[in-house]
Amino acid sequence: MAWRIHERISKGEIDNRQRDHVRGQIWLVGRDQPIRLDLSGNCLRDLAGCFVKFENPQAKPAADEDVALADRQSGVVGEITASRRVRVFDVPLEEALRITKEGKAPPEHMGNCFYLEWFSDTNGRVVIESTDYEIATSAPEWTLSAEDEQGQIAASHQAIRDWLDRLDASHYREPAKFDPDDEKPLDEFGYEKLMRESDARTDKYIELLKKYEGHPDQEKIVAREMGWTWLEEALEADERGALPPREEIEVPPLEPNPITEGVDWARDKDGHIHHPLTKRAFESAMAMWHFCDESGLLGENSDADLRRMIFQFQTAGAKIAGALDGLAYDEDLRDGGFIVAALKRALNYLHQSVSAAEKVAGKNLFDSERLESFRADLFEVREEILRLMKRFRGDRQ
Repeated sequence: MAWRIHERISKGEIDNRQRDHVRGQIWLVGRDQPIRLDLSGNCLRDLAGCFVKFENPQAKPAADEDVALADRQSGVVGEITASRRVRVFDVPLEEALRITKEGKAPPEHMGNCFYLEWFSDTNGRVVIESTDYEIATSAPEWTLSAEDEQGQIAASHQAIRDWLDRLDASHYREPAKFDPDDEKPLDEFGYEKLMRESDARTDKYIELLKKYEGHPDQEKIVAREMGWTWLEEALEADERGALPPREEIEVPPLEPNPITEGVDWARDKDGHIHHPLTKRAFESAMAMWHFCDESGLLGENSDADLRRMIFQFQTAGAKIAGALDGLAYDEDLRDGGFIVAALKRALNYLHQSVSAAEKVAGKNLFDSERLESFRADLFEVREEILRLMKRFRGDRQ
């Protein structure tokens, strides 16, 4: 994923007065020496040829992790502009989130965003994006033509493609993609490979959505970069009105198998159907979150390990649901290899939660009896995952 460090920046400067070369310095909160930029390429037309200073009036340290960027950043320019149009909330973020949860649209307007992106030989993609920075710009010593700007935009698009290709490769070692026509039925290891490839594509998709957020052709650009030519063509046809009217398709609701109630499914307090372990993990994670929230432990500067303990447990619960909730409906959904592979992923997140809980134990954030209760929940969910993995491995024998 990309490095996004805008909150930790106190001030910075970039210098594009030499054509095809961007130098700069960026100071981070809690770091004595600035990060130095030495990049090939140009800013877009609004900043091309200029010396730019920027300052963050709301700079703050990151509570969760150190920003381990190399002191010297050499590589290529992505997109550098102070005129990127984005939506800006007219109310504080917390208020905007509250309004959104109520199903309403928070008040907003379109504003200019400072956007600084580069692709480092050492750290990959780095993005600084903010509507809050104070910007001071010198008069340009040279100007970028419209044609040259299109060339710079094309170069930045190629840079993100190259970076995403490297990101794809980092997720798995096998160069060959899964082809269902050429492969035998998958076991748990085949499913693990398929899931890693899916993770890589998901990361790529998310980064492209962020990159082109607010662009009027975002959907088509993302489809093109993902290689989904069918979707790009469909979007273009839809714009021309060439697609037939969409027909409503009524899908009958799924009905759970009454014979397996209590074993493969149960209802929660709202009547929704889940696997019993999904229900258990969700309720335990929510109890953990509610206790910490009501105790005032989840504020803006909350403990990073405490947040990780809760978040990783919640994520494990979501993975458990993906692995097991379909069992309520049909015997045909009992693919042991898939279930075991998906439960392995849940187990990885659960182990990260357990590891974070070990660190929380040494900080005396709340009474040890409560923490031991949380840890007991984690280990009981772990034991049930292992039991189910053994069961579904047996289903394939």
